[in-house]
Amino acid sequence: TLCQTCMFSKHLWCASVVVLAGRSHFVACMTAILNQMGDQHYSFYIETFQTNSELVDFLMETFIMFKDLIGKNVYPVDWMAMSMVQNRVFLRAINKFAETMNQKFLEHTNFECQLWNNYFHLAVAFITQDSLQLEQFSHAKYNKILNKYGDMRRLIGFSIRDMWYKLGQNKICFIPGMVGPILEMTLIPEAELRKATIPIFFDMMLCEYQRSGDFKKVKNEARISRHTVSAPGHELTALPSAHSLMECAGEHPTIAKSVENFVNLVKGLLEKLLDYRGVMTDESKDNRMSCTVNLLNFYKDNNREEMYIRYLYKLRDLHLDCDNYTEAAYTLLLHTWLLKWSDEQCASQVMQTGQQHPQTHRQLKETLYETIIGYFDKGKMWEEAISLCKELAEQYEMEVFDYELLSQNLIQQAKFYENIMKILRPKPDYFAVGYYGQGFPSFLRNKVFIYRGKEYERREDFQMQLMSQFPNAEKMNTTSAPGDAVKNAPGQYIQCFTVQPVLDEHPRLKNKPVPDQIINFYKSNHVQRFHYSRPVRRGTVDPENEFASMWIERTSFMTAYKLPGILRWFEVVHMSQTTISPLENAIETMSTANEKILMMINQYQSDESLPINPLSMLLNGIVDPAVMGGFAKYEKAFFTEEYIRDHPEDQDKLNRLKDLIAWQIPFLGAGIKIHEKRVSDNLRPFHDRMEECFKNLKVKVEKEYGVREMPDFDDRRVGRPRSMLRSYRQMSIISLASMNSDCSTPSKTTSESFDLELAPPRTARVELEEPISPGSTLPEVKLRRSKKRTKRSSVVFADEKSAAESDLKRLSRKHEFMSDTNLSEHAAIPPKASILSQMSFASQSMPTIPALTLSVAGMPGLDEANTSPRLSQTFFHLSDGDKKTLKRKKVNQFFKTMLASKSAEEGKQIPDSLSTDL
Repeated sequence: TLCQTCMFSKHLWCASVVVLAGRSHFVACMTAILNQMGDQHYSFYIETFQTNSELVDFLMETFIMFKDLIGKNVYPVDWMAMSMVQNRVFLRAINKFAETMNQKFLEHTNFECQLWNNYFHLAVAFITQDSLQLEQFSHAKYNKILNKYGDMRRLIGFSIRDMWYKLGQNKICFIPGMVGPILEMTLIPEAELRKATIPIFFDMMLCEYQRSGDFKKVKNEARISRHTVSAPGHELTALPSAHSLMECAGEHPTIAKSVENFVNLVKGLLEKLLDYRGVMTDESKDNRMSCTVNLLNFYKDNNREEMYIRYLYKLRDLHLDCDNYTEAAYTLLLHTWLLKWSDEQCASQVMQTGQQHPQTHRQLKETLYETIIGYFDKGKMWEEAISLCKELAEQYEMEVFDYELLSQNLIQQAKFYENIMKILRPKPDYFAVGYYGQGFPSFLRNKVFIYRGKEYERREDFQMQLMSQFPNAEKMNTTSAPGDAVKNAPGQYIQCFTVQPVLDEHPRLKNKPVPDQIINFYKSNHVQRFHYSRPVRRGTVDPENEFASMWIERTSFMTAYKLPGILRWFEVVHMSQTTISPLENAIETMSTANEKILMMINQYQSDESLPINPLSMLLNGIVDPAVMGGFAKYEKAFFTEEYIRDHPEDQDKLNRLKDLIAWQIPFLGAGIKIHEKRVSDNLRPFHDRMEECFKNLKVKVEKEYGVREMPDFDDRRVGRPRSMLRSYRQMSIISLASMNSDCSTPSKTTSESFDLELAPPRTARVELEEPISPGSTLPEVKLRRSKKRTKRSSVVFADEKSAAESDLKRLSRKHEFMSDTNLSEHAAIPPKASILSQMSFASQSMPTIPALTLSVAGMPGLDEANTSPRLSQTFFHLSDGDKKTLKRKKVNQFFKTMLASKSAEEGKQIPDSLSTDL
């Protein structure tokens, strides 16, 4: 009977290998037979094998069958009794077969590496199966299973430990293959089991260290990602595991430091993987993107290219699902940085995800570039697309000599350049978001992020969408940073407000004529610094004049990376605060208003199809005291004897404010002239009323602050196509630091200010040249040929002054005194400033105008024609060609005079090359 039972069970095991899935009655019969077998039956059955090779084959097939039955349970999930009985029977059989392995296949001559490998993988599969994770069951079920069957994980765990230490010198055969399975065991949240299994992992490190002097294989094969995401452990698992590992390392000082570094590495990865596992089923794709980027950065820092690229494409797919084409392009661009322009075959770890056939670096990189250019095109990031097109064009022209592809590439570039100049790109808003409270996950908790909004996305809509992701969160109504009480609270608190991007200096734009369509891109892209301003009251508050006590508290934010990037948001890594005085606030307000008028003048001058309403509202709001009150409140607050006596250090700022007020008159006059040409008959009374108010305002201002003159804003460009969106300020020079104003549409209010460089006043009386104040900053004008001047009549110059040094700031969109501003400290003029820098027409408030259209007054060394109010008014009965020639000669004469004065002052000769026509 015993022999028949054994032979039957032998055949049944072999048959079960084939039909193990879906035939539960076969498995039940086999389990029942094994349950009836005692120790003698197992011993007798083992002896029936005539050779060791037959026994090895039997044991290996049995281990494989057991592993498959554990992974593919043939019983329904709720048949817990059958599963537990099967596990108890299998555990007894595994332990009996392990004894056979120790007796017959452990010695060096008879050691069977593959058999032992199968045993360890079976044991790990047994210990990590779902039916044995008692922590997931209810308390009653947990106690019932524990009382009847015990915790079988401990038993098999102790057996694995004993079997491992019996290997001796053969341990090295399982490094690094068993690193992953052993790590998976250490993640089980059972204290006794972890205490038994963590020393195994440390012993692997020690074994490799003793063999080769390091444990690189163990570190490289610690692929926790594949196990942790599906592991039954929880967030608290990492800390005890790390502590136990450090205790093991304490007994080996030579390896302790390396183990500590490795433990910190594993802990960091484990935390990120647990966060990733927590948001895998989350509806919020933003959270999934954040966790994916955290893993990206980790694998990049640890040179794990295969894992790095895998998560790159996961992030790319998330962006495409959300139509974030710009972010998808930046994400895919990271893959191209791992490739070279060569015909070398790609290694497997840098191949594109899903790529079947091998490719060279050049082929893969070219394919990726084409995809990325398409993404940038959809995201209206044509500047970025052009840079990639240029790199491809260089390869087509200089390396592969494919002129057909080169021609297609150049046509594509030309289209992108045209899009930049003709297609309106809405300026995105940026929002600061703070997540406070212990209720948020670790990658958000008590952190501040800057988010890039989508096209035309309002803060209210963005905030509503943000709150929908955290329905239990409470919205904070203050913009100041919360205290520790809120940060340590168990709940969730979200803070959201709009911030203004600050343009960084671009050296290639210095002192060059740059159209606003180009500059506008850099005002809201490639930005890393942001400002938020809020008004605060200090001192005595005058209820009739709030500007006298209106201070601005400005908070500056620095993000970890520039926006846009591989995410629509990045964490704030640095914050600082500054305070702006009421007088500086007034200067910002006037500077912003003047700049806005200039922008609208240029825009309406360039595009006759624009509606007149935005211009009407802007002009009437300034010239009609009944609407906005004008600048009268500034005069009452700052232009008093009491204020001058109490604040003598503000004299330069007061002069600047007066200069800005004086320059507003010619700006308004130019705007009203345009308004008069376009106003409809039904709005004619409105225009007449506005013009009457302007005349009264002009008399008052010119009497108090002097006369300023604007150049002629007629468009003199001949033969150049009109862009949909022209430069807002024709023929002007602005500093690079001032390029953070809003320049999209005339109906959109500005949110930042320009650092205007204005000309000195020309009062009604004959005055001498005004001295330049020590606080002014004047750009040095470069000489250019006349042809380039005429071709670039609608461009602006970028000053050398960096954005960080600028202290002219911007005011709020809703209230002039509540906006973000960018006041800067003006550097003093050196004692030996050039004559060209001290010309009377180049004061610190009026944008400097090129000499072609500049109205020059009282400059020494100029003939009578040059001192007329308009250079164009000196030409009467001349042909167009004669006019251009004469005008060029007079402009050249003007600049020669300036250079002669400068050279005389510095004791230098004028170069011969400048004696020809410019």
